[in-house]
Amino acid sequence: MNLKANYLLLIICFSFLLIQSCKTEPIETIEGVLASCENGFADVYPCNGYDLVARIPLSVFEAAAGNDCWGWTDIATNKEYALMCLNNGVGFVDITDALNPVYLGKLPTATSSSSWRDVKVYNDYAFIVADNAGAHGMQVFDLTRLRTVTNAPETFNPDAHLTDFESSHNIVINEASGYAYIVGASRISTYAGGPIFVNIQNPLAPFVEGGLLDGGYSHDAQVVTYNGPDTDYSGMEILIGSNENEVVIANVTDKSNPVVISTISYANVGYAHQGWFTEDFNYFILGDELDEINTGTNTRTLIFNFSDLDNPTFHMGYLSDFLAIDHNGYVLGNTFYQASYRAGMRVIDISELANSTMSEIGYFDTYPNDNNANFNGAWNVYPFFSSGNIIISDIEGGLFVVRKSES
Repeated sequence: MNLKANYLLLIICFSFLLIQSCKTEPIETIEGVLASCENGFADVYPCNGYDLVARIPLSVFEAAAGNDCWGWTDIATNKEYALMCLNNGVGFVDITDALNPVYLGKLPTATSSSSWRDVKVYNDYAFIVADNAGAHGMQVFDLTRLRTVTNAPETFNPDAHLTDFESSHNIVINEASGYAYIVGASRISTYAGGPIFVNIQNPLAPFVEGGLLDGGYSHDAQVVTYNGPDTDYSGMEILIGSNENEVVIANVTDKSNPVVISTISYANVGYAHQGWFTEDFNYFILGDELDEINTGTNTRTLIFNFSDLDNPTFHMGYLSDFLAIDHNGYVLGNTFYQASYRAGMRVIDISELANSTMSEIGYFDTYPNDNNANFNGAWNVYPFFSSGNIIISDIEGGLFVVRKSES
Protein backbone atom coordinates (compact mmCIF):
# COMPACT_ATOMS: atom_id res chain seq x y z
CA MET A 1 0.00 0.00 0.00
CA ASN A 2 2.99 2.34 -0.49
CA LEU A 3 1.21 3.90 -3.44
CA LYS A 4 -1.62 5.06 -1.22
CA ALA A 5 0.71 6.41 1.44
CA ASN A 6 2.67 8.42 -1.10
CA TYR A 7 -0.48 9.90 -2.55
CA LEU A 8 -1.69 10.93 0.88
CA LEU A 9 1.55 12.59 1.91
CA LEU A 10 2.03 14.48 -1.34
CA ILE A 11 -1.41 15.89 -1.92
CA ILE A 12 -3.13 16.50 1.42
CA CYS A 13 -1.89 20.06 1.84
CA PHE A 14 -2.21 20.99 -1.84
CA SER A 15 -5.75 19.67 -2.09
CA PHE A 16 -6.88 21.39 1.10
CA LEU A 17 -5.72 24.72 -0.29
CA LEU A 18 -7.58 24.10 -3.53
CA ILE A 19 -10.80 23.38 -1.67
CA GLN A 20 -10.50 26.53 0.42
CA SER A 21 -9.78 28.65 -2.65
CA CYS A 22 -13.15 27.62 -4.10
CA LYS A 23 -15.03 29.50 -1.37
CA THR A 24 -16.12 32.85 -2.72
CA GLU A 25 -18.66 33.90 -0.09
CA PRO A 26 -19.80 32.80 3.39
CA ILE A 27 -22.20 29.91 3.76
CA GLU A 28 -25.70 31.06 4.65
CA THR A 29 -27.77 29.11 7.16
CA ILE A 30 -31.03 28.06 5.48
CA GLU A 31 -33.92 26.27 7.20
CA GLY A 32 -31.92 24.51 9.89
CA VAL A 33 -28.97 23.50 7.71
CA LEU A 34 -25.68 25.18 6.98
CA ALA A 35 -26.25 25.03 3.22
CA SER A 36 -29.20 23.46 1.43
CA CYS A 37 -28.66 21.48 -1.75
CA GLU A 38 -29.96 23.77 -4.48
CA ASN A 39 -29.25 23.57 -8.20
CA GLY A 40 -26.72 20.82 -7.62
CA PHE A 41 -24.64 22.55 -4.92
CA ALA A 42 -24.60 23.06 -1.16
CA ASP A 43 -22.23 26.01 -0.96
CA VAL A 44 -19.26 24.78 -3.06
CA TYR A 45 -20.04 21.09 -2.63
CA PRO A 46 -21.76 19.20 -5.47
CA CYS A 47 -24.85 17.41 -4.17
CA ASN A 48 -28.04 15.64 -5.04
CA GLY A 49 -30.69 15.34 -2.35
CA TYR A 50 -28.41 15.95 0.66
CA ASP A 51 -27.89 19.20 2.58
CA LEU A 52 -24.79 20.31 4.45
CA VAL A 53 -25.60 20.59 8.15
CA ALA A 54 -22.13 21.24 9.57
CA ARG A 55 -18.44 21.01 8.81
CA ILE A 56 -15.53 20.95 11.25
CA PRO A 57 -12.20 21.55 9.48
CA LEU A 58 -8.99 19.81 10.45
CA SER A 59 -7.63 23.00 12.00
CA VAL A 60 -10.19 22.70 14.81
CA PHE A 61 -8.90 19.21 15.58
CA GLU A 62 -5.28 20.43 15.33
CA ALA A 63 -4.61 17.65 12.84
CA ALA A 64 -3.00 17.40 9.41
CA ALA A 65 -5.28 14.73 7.95
CA GLY A 66 -8.49 12.84 8.58
CA ASN A 67 -9.22 9.19 7.93
CA ASP A 68 -11.89 6.93 9.41
CA CYS A 69 -14.96 7.79 11.51
CA TRP A 70 -17.74 6.13 13.48
CA GLY A 71 -20.71 7.18 15.57
CA TRP A 72 -22.02 6.71 19.09
CA THR A 73 -25.49 7.34 20.48
CA ASP A 74 -25.67 7.72 24.24
CA ILE A 75 -28.84 5.79 25.09
CA ALA A 76 -29.00 7.47 28.51
CA THR A 77 -29.25 10.96 27.02
CA ASN A 78 -30.12 10.29 23.34
CA LYS A 79 -27.18 12.48 22.37
CA GLU A 80 -25.29 11.69 19.18
CA TYR A 81 -21.52 11.88 18.84
CA ALA A 82 -19.13 11.72 15.91
CA LEU A 83 -15.82 9.93 16.45
CA MET A 84 -13.36 11.42 13.97
CA CYS A 85 -10.11 9.57 13.31
CA LEU A 86 -7.15 11.82 12.62
CA ASN A 87 -3.49 11.37 11.84
CA ASN A 88 -2.68 12.13 15.51
CA GLY A 89 -5.63 10.71 17.45
CA VAL A 90 -9.42 10.54 17.63
CA GLY A 91 -11.61 13.62 18.04
CA PHE A 92 -15.01 13.52 19.74
CA VAL A 93 -17.80 15.84 18.59
CA ASP A 94 -21.27 16.27 20.06
CA ILE A 95 -23.54 16.56 17.02
CA THR A 96 -26.87 16.33 18.86
CA ASP A 97 -27.57 19.88 17.74
CA ALA A 98 -25.88 19.18 14.43
CA LEU A 99 -26.11 22.76 13.22
CA ASN A 100 -24.01 23.73 16.25
CA PRO A 101 -21.57 20.85 16.82
CA VAL A 102 -19.34 20.94 19.88
CA TYR A 103 -15.78 19.63 19.68
CA LEU A 104 -15.25 18.02 23.10
CA GLY A 105 -11.65 16.89 22.78
CA LYS A 106 -9.18 14.32 21.52
CA LEU A 107 -7.63 11.04 22.57
CA PRO A 108 -4.06 11.29 21.21
CA THR A 109 -2.39 8.45 19.35
CA ALA A 110 -0.59 5.88 21.49
CA THR A 111 2.51 6.13 19.31
CA SER A 112 3.30 8.14 16.20
CA SER A 113 1.22 9.87 13.57
CA SER A 114 -0.59 7.56 11.15
CA SER A 115 -2.54 7.92 7.91
CA TRP A 116 -4.61 4.90 8.98
CA ARG A 117 -6.57 4.90 12.24
CA ASP A 118 -9.80 3.03 12.95
CA VAL A 119 -12.45 3.12 15.67
CA LYS A 120 -15.52 1.07 16.54
CA VAL A 121 -17.94 1.13 19.49
CA TYR A 122 -19.24 -1.47 21.92
CA ASN A 123 -21.28 -0.87 25.11
CA ASP A 124 -20.42 2.84 25.39
CA TYR A 125 -16.70 2.28 24.82
CA ALA A 126 -14.59 3.23 21.82
CA PHE A 127 -11.90 0.80 20.63
CA ILE A 128 -9.12 2.34 18.58
CA VAL A 129 -6.26 0.93 16.52
CA ALA A 130 -3.70 2.47 14.17
CA ASP A 131 -1.52 1.23 11.35
CA ASN A 132 1.81 2.82 12.15
CA ALA A 133 5.23 2.13 13.55
CA GLY A 134 5.43 1.02 17.16
CA ALA A 135 3.20 -0.82 19.59
CA HIS A 136 0.00 1.18 19.27
CA GLY A 137 -2.17 -1.80 20.16
CA MET A 138 -5.82 -1.12 21.01
CA GLN A 139 -6.87 1.90 23.05
CA VAL A 140 -10.13 1.74 25.00
CA PHE A 141 -12.03 4.92 25.84
CA ASP A 142 -15.12 5.26 28.02
CA LEU A 143 -17.46 7.38 25.93
CA THR A 144 -19.67 8.24 28.89
CA ARG A 145 -16.91 10.62 29.97
CA LEU A 146 -18.11 12.89 27.19
CA ARG A 147 -21.26 13.63 29.23
CA THR A 148 -19.31 15.63 31.77
CA VAL A 149 -16.84 17.63 29.69
CA THR A 150 -16.86 21.16 31.12
CA ASN A 151 -13.79 22.73 29.53
CA ALA A 152 -13.80 21.67 25.90
CA PRO A 153 -11.71 20.69 24.10
CA GLU A 154 -10.04 18.33 26.53
CA THR A 155 -7.09 16.00 25.98
CA PHE A 156 -8.12 12.54 27.12
CA ASN A 157 -6.21 9.50 28.33
CA PRO A 158 -7.33 5.95 27.49
CA ASP A 159 -9.18 3.91 30.09
CA ALA A 160 -7.44 0.70 29.00
CA HIS A 161 -4.72 -0.24 26.53
CA LEU A 162 -4.16 -3.69 25.03
CA THR A 163 -0.64 -4.16 23.65
CA ASP A 164 -0.68 -7.86 22.73
CA PHE A 165 -0.32 -6.77 19.10
CA GLU A 166 1.33 -3.71 17.59
CA SER A 167 -0.03 -1.99 14.50
CA SER A 168 -3.40 -2.83 12.98
CA HIS A 169 -5.14 -1.44 9.92
CA ASN A 170 -8.73 -1.91 11.09
CA ILE A 171 -10.87 -3.11 13.95
CA VAL A 172 -14.21 -4.88 13.57
CA ILE A 173 -16.71 -5.47 16.38
CA ASN A 174 -19.65 -7.84 16.61
CA GLU A 175 -21.75 -6.04 19.19
CA ALA A 176 -24.01 -9.08 19.59
CA SER A 177 -21.17 -11.26 20.88
CA GLY A 178 -18.81 -8.80 22.54
CA TYR A 179 -15.80 -9.64 20.40
CA ALA A 180 -13.47 -7.32 18.55
CA TYR A 181 -11.56 -8.55 15.52
CA ILE A 182 -8.19 -7.00 14.80
CA VAL A 183 -7.56 -7.04 11.06
CA GLY A 184 -4.59 -5.88 9.06
CA ALA A 185 -2.06 -6.53 11.80
CA SER A 186 1.58 -7.13 10.95
CA ARG A 187 2.21 -10.00 8.54
CA ILE A 188 4.95 -11.23 10.85
CA SER A 189 2.62 -11.38 13.86
CA THR A 190 1.22 -14.61 15.30
CA TYR A 191 -1.61 -14.85 12.79
CA ALA A 192 0.31 -13.39 9.82
CA GLY A 193 -2.12 -10.51 9.41
CA GLY A 194 -5.21 -12.69 9.78
CA PRO A 195 -7.98 -11.66 12.20
CA ILE A 196 -7.11 -11.62 15.90
CA PHE A 197 -10.00 -12.37 18.26
CA VAL A 198 -10.25 -10.07 21.28
CA ASN A 199 -12.80 -10.64 24.04
CA ILE A 200 -14.15 -7.19 25.00
CA GLN A 201 -17.15 -8.30 27.05
CA ASN A 202 -15.45 -6.48 29.92
CA PRO A 203 -14.25 -3.46 27.92
CA LEU A 204 -11.70 -2.44 30.55
CA ALA A 205 -10.07 -5.88 30.59
CA PRO A 206 -9.82 -7.02 26.96
CA PHE A 207 -7.83 -10.13 26.16
CA VAL A 208 -6.81 -12.06 23.05
CA GLU A 209 -8.69 -15.33 22.67
CA GLY A 210 -7.32 -16.63 19.39
CA GLY A 211 -7.07 -15.80 15.73
CA LEU A 212 -7.49 -17.04 12.16
CA LEU A 213 -4.30 -18.04 10.39
CA ASP A 214 -5.98 -19.74 7.42
CA GLY A 215 -7.17 -17.38 4.73
CA GLY A 216 -4.20 -15.03 4.77
CA TYR A 217 -3.89 -11.33 5.47
CA SER A 218 -7.26 -9.67 6.10
CA HIS A 219 -7.44 -5.98 5.26
CA ASP A 220 -10.96 -5.48 6.60
CA ALA A 221 -13.91 -7.62 7.64
CA GLN A 222 -17.49 -7.76 8.82
CA VAL A 223 -18.47 -10.15 11.59
CA VAL A 224 -22.11 -10.99 12.28
CA THR A 225 -24.20 -13.35 14.35
CA TYR A 226 -25.74 -15.01 11.34
CA ASN A 227 -29.48 -15.02 10.75
CA GLY A 228 -29.63 -15.54 7.01
CA PRO A 229 -30.94 -17.99 4.44
CA ASP A 230 -28.24 -20.64 4.96
CA THR A 231 -29.73 -22.43 7.97
CA ASP A 232 -26.60 -24.53 8.41
CA TYR A 233 -25.04 -21.51 10.12
CA SER A 234 -27.98 -19.99 11.99
CA GLY A 235 -26.87 -18.33 15.23
CA MET A 236 -23.19 -18.79 14.46
CA GLU A 237 -20.59 -16.04 14.33
CA ILE A 238 -19.57 -15.56 10.72
CA LEU A 239 -16.63 -13.46 9.52
CA ILE A 240 -16.43 -12.11 5.97
CA GLY A 241 -12.86 -11.05 5.26
CA SER A 242 -11.83 -8.69 2.48
CA ASN A 243 -8.45 -10.29 1.96
CA GLU A 244 -6.65 -8.41 -0.82
CA ASN A 245 -7.17 -10.89 -3.67
CA GLU A 246 -10.31 -12.68 -2.51
CA VAL A 247 -13.19 -12.71 -0.04
CA VAL A 248 -12.99 -15.27 2.77
CA ILE A 249 -16.01 -16.62 4.67
CA ALA A 250 -15.16 -18.15 8.04
CA ASN A 251 -16.99 -19.61 11.03
CA VAL A 252 -15.39 -17.99 14.08
CA THR A 253 -17.91 -19.18 16.67
CA ASP A 254 -15.31 -21.38 18.37
CA LYS A 255 -12.44 -18.99 19.00
CA SER A 256 -10.05 -21.88 19.56
CA ASN A 257 -10.98 -23.55 16.28
CA PRO A 258 -12.08 -21.10 13.58
CA VAL A 259 -12.86 -22.69 10.22
CA VAL A 260 -12.74 -21.21 6.73
CA ILE A 261 -16.06 -22.08 5.08
CA SER A 262 -15.31 -20.90 1.55
CA THR A 263 -13.52 -18.28 -0.53
CA ILE A 264 -14.36 -16.40 -3.71
CA SER A 265 -12.46 -14.11 -6.04
CA TYR A 266 -13.44 -12.21 -9.17
CA ALA A 267 -12.11 -10.84 -12.45
CA ASN A 268 -9.57 -8.00 -12.51
CA VAL A 269 -8.84 -8.03 -8.80
CA GLY A 270 -7.02 -4.92 -7.70
CA TYR A 271 -7.38 -4.94 -3.91
CA ALA A 272 -10.39 -6.51 -2.19
CA HIS A 273 -10.78 -3.77 0.37
CA GLN A 274 -14.03 -3.71 2.38
CA GLY A 275 -17.58 -4.98 2.16
CA TRP A 276 -20.95 -5.25 3.90
CA PHE A 277 -23.85 -7.70 4.02
CA THR A 278 -27.31 -6.70 2.89
CA GLU A 279 -29.69 -6.83 5.83
CA ASP A 280 -31.26 -10.10 4.65
CA PHE A 281 -27.78 -11.69 4.40
CA ASN A 282 -28.44 -12.72 0.79
CA TYR A 283 -25.77 -10.48 -0.75
CA PHE A 284 -22.36 -9.09 0.11
CA ILE A 285 -21.33 -5.75 -1.42
CA LEU A 286 -17.57 -5.33 -1.90
CA GLY A 287 -15.37 -2.40 -2.83
CA ASP A 288 -12.06 -2.97 -4.63
CA GLU A 289 -9.72 -0.08 -3.87
CA LEU A 290 -7.21 -0.39 -6.71
CA ASP A 291 -9.14 -1.63 -9.73
CA GLU A 292 -9.96 1.91 -10.91
CA ILE A 293 -6.26 2.80 -10.91
CA ASN A 294 -5.08 -0.50 -12.36
CA THR A 295 -7.59 -0.84 -15.17
CA GLY A 296 -8.95 2.67 -15.69
CA THR A 297 -12.51 1.55 -15.09
CA ASN A 298 -15.15 3.75 -13.51
CA THR A 299 -15.88 3.15 -9.85
CA ARG A 300 -16.67 -0.55 -9.64
CA THR A 301 -18.68 -2.22 -6.88
CA LEU A 302 -18.93 -6.03 -6.77
CA ILE A 303 -21.91 -7.96 -5.44
CA PHE A 304 -21.83 -11.62 -4.41
CA ASN A 305 -24.67 -13.99 -3.67
CA PHE A 306 -24.00 -15.37 -0.19
CA SER A 307 -27.31 -17.20 0.28
CA ASP A 308 -25.27 -20.42 0.46
CA LEU A 309 -22.14 -19.69 2.49
CA ASP A 310 -20.50 -22.89 1.33
CA ASN A 311 -20.97 -21.94 -2.33
CA PRO A 312 -20.76 -18.16 -2.80
CA THR A 313 -21.23 -16.89 -6.36
CA PHE A 314 -20.59 -13.64 -8.20
CA HIS A 315 -23.91 -11.85 -8.72
CA MET A 316 -23.19 -8.58 -10.53
CA GLY A 317 -20.91 -5.61 -10.93
CA TYR A 318 -22.04 -2.01 -10.65
CA LEU A 319 -20.21 0.82 -12.43
CA SER A 320 -20.67 4.46 -11.55
CA ASP A 321 -20.52 7.36 -14.01
CA PHE A 322 -17.15 8.60 -12.73
CA LEU A 323 -13.57 7.47 -12.17
CA ALA A 324 -13.24 7.84 -8.40
CA ILE A 325 -11.90 5.11 -6.12
CA ASP A 326 -14.45 3.52 -3.82
CA HIS A 327 -13.36 3.04 -0.21
CA ASN A 328 -15.83 2.06 2.56
CA GLY A 329 -19.53 1.28 2.22
CA TYR A 330 -22.42 0.34 4.52
CA VAL A 331 -25.98 -0.90 4.12
CA LEU A 332 -29.01 0.59 5.86
CA GLY A 333 -32.29 -0.93 4.71
CA ASN A 334 -32.38 -0.86 0.92
CA THR A 335 -29.71 1.81 0.66
CA PHE A 336 -25.95 1.48 0.24
CA TYR A 337 -23.90 4.43 1.46
CA GLN A 338 -20.48 4.53 -0.15
CA ALA A 339 -17.49 6.73 0.67
CA SER A 340 -15.92 7.17 -2.74
CA TYR A 341 -12.83 9.35 -2.13
CA ARG A 342 -12.92 12.26 -4.62
CA ALA A 343 -16.58 11.61 -5.46
CA GLY A 344 -17.61 11.99 -1.82
CA MET A 345 -20.57 10.08 -0.41
CA ARG A 346 -22.66 8.21 -2.96
CA VAL A 347 -26.12 6.91 -2.06
CA ILE A 348 -27.26 3.85 -4.01
CA ASP A 349 -30.62 2.09 -4.13
CA ILE A 350 -30.17 -1.68 -3.74
CA SER A 351 -33.83 -2.66 -3.45
CA GLU A 352 -33.63 -4.45 -6.82
CA LEU A 353 -30.40 -6.35 -6.24
CA ALA A 354 -32.17 -9.64 -6.88
CA ASN A 355 -32.88 -8.33 -10.38
CA SER A 356 -29.24 -7.24 -10.81
CA THR A 357 -30.15 -3.56 -10.62
CA MET A 358 -28.50 -0.78 -8.60
CA SER A 359 -29.06 2.93 -9.11
CA GLU A 360 -27.60 6.06 -7.58
CA ILE A 361 -30.27 8.15 -5.86
CA GLY A 362 -28.20 10.86 -4.18
CA TYR A 363 -24.78 12.13 -3.24
CA PHE A 364 -22.80 14.72 -1.31
CA ASP A 365 -19.35 15.41 -2.74
CA THR A 366 -16.93 16.60 -0.06
CA TYR A 367 -14.15 17.01 -2.63
CA PRO A 368 -15.45 19.50 -5.22
CA ASN A 369 -12.37 19.72 -7.44
CA ASP A 370 -12.95 16.57 -9.53
CA ASN A 371 -13.98 12.89 -9.36
CA ASN A 372 -10.69 11.41 -10.53
CA ALA A 373 -9.08 8.21 -9.28
CA ASN A 374 -6.85 9.61 -6.54
CA PHE A 375 -6.59 9.16 -2.77
CA ASN A 376 -8.27 12.35 -1.60
CA GLY A 377 -11.66 13.21 -0.20
CA ALA A 378 -14.20 11.00 1.57
CA TRP A 379 -12.66 8.18 3.58
CA ASN A 380 -15.69 6.93 5.47
CA VAL A 381 -19.40 7.48 5.95
CA TYR A 382 -21.54 6.61 8.98
CA PRO A 383 -25.30 6.51 8.18
CA PHE A 384 -26.67 4.82 11.32
CA PHE A 385 -27.81 7.72 13.52
CA SER A 386 -31.55 7.56 14.24
CA SER A 387 -31.79 11.33 13.67
CA GLY A 388 -31.00 10.85 9.98
CA ASN A 389 -27.79 12.84 10.25
CA ILE A 390 -24.89 11.26 8.38
CA ILE A 391 -21.23 11.91 9.09
CA ILE A 392 -18.50 11.82 6.47
CA SER A 393 -14.80 11.88 7.31
CA ASP A 394 -12.72 13.59 4.65
CA ILE A 395 -8.93 13.36 4.38
CA GLU A 396 -8.44 17.06 3.68
CA GLY A 397 -11.80 18.58 4.56
CA GLY A 398 -12.34 17.22 8.07
CA LEU A 399 -15.71 16.16 9.44
CA PHE A 400 -18.94 16.76 7.52
CA VAL A 401 -22.48 16.32 8.83
CA VAL A 402 -25.09 15.98 6.07
CA ARG A 403 -28.77 15.14 5.98
CA LYS A 404 -31.26 14.14 3.34
CA SER A 405 -33.04 17.16 1.90
CA GLU A 406 -36.63 17.55 3.00
CA SER A 407 -37.93 18.54 -0.42
